[in-house]
Amino acid sequence: MLQLQIVVTGKVQGVGYRYYAQMMAVQHGITGWVRNRPDGSVEMLTSGTKENLDLFLKEIRSGNPFSSVDEMKIEEKQHKERYNSFTIKY
Repeated sequence: MLQLQIVVTGKVQGVGYRYYAQMMAVQHGITGWVRNRPDGSVEMLTSGTKENLDLFLKEIRSGNPFSSVDEMKIEEKQHKERYNSFTIKY
């Protein structure tokens, strides 16, 4: 099981991007959370198999029709937290 911290920049706030990320996470069996950051980016902490995370990353890199992803910073976390679902943090 891998755990990744992902920070996405671009047009990703106010366009349903967090809901899209949550929907893709559920489809691909990913757990963790997503939240908006004050600087206009979106941050995620995700857990799943390498195969599922690769599929998830491909989906969120494309984004929904209203979003535009400029950059994704991905860091593998060594200290893993456990989650039962994928939630949106407010």
